[in-house]
Amino acid sequence: QVQLVESGGGLVQAGGSLRLSCAASGRTFSSYAMGWFRQAPGKEREFVAAISWSGGTTMYADSVKGRFTISRDNAKNTVYLQMNSLIPEDTGVYYCARAKTPIFLDGSSSSYDYWGQGTQVTVSS
Repeated sequence: QVQLVESGGGLVQAGGSLRLSCAASGRTFSSYAMGWFRQAPGKEREFVAAISWSGGTTMYADSVKGRFTISRDNAKNTVYLQMNSLIPEDTGVYYCARAKTPIFLDGSSSSYDYWGQGTQVTVSS
């Protein structure tokens, strides 16, 4: 069984930064791509970023390109999301998820099979 635990969320002013972490249990972390999604109040969950098993390939939603950076440390079984230049529209619960494949990066939530419990990010104007 894979467990994902997010941390690093909080309240930040617009223009500020936060770094989210997602710690994974199990010995197969480095074999799978990982992703970050978010859900704002009253809205559907949306894709934010994804990273291949090696970290060599990344993909971002247009809304966060140039502001967010996804990375991973396979030795620590952890994936990160560095969020800079935050805007109020970035507010929501952020979830990390394990993809079903090692390399193919997909923004569809159906391509991910394990999810964390989420961490709240609130950006004030």
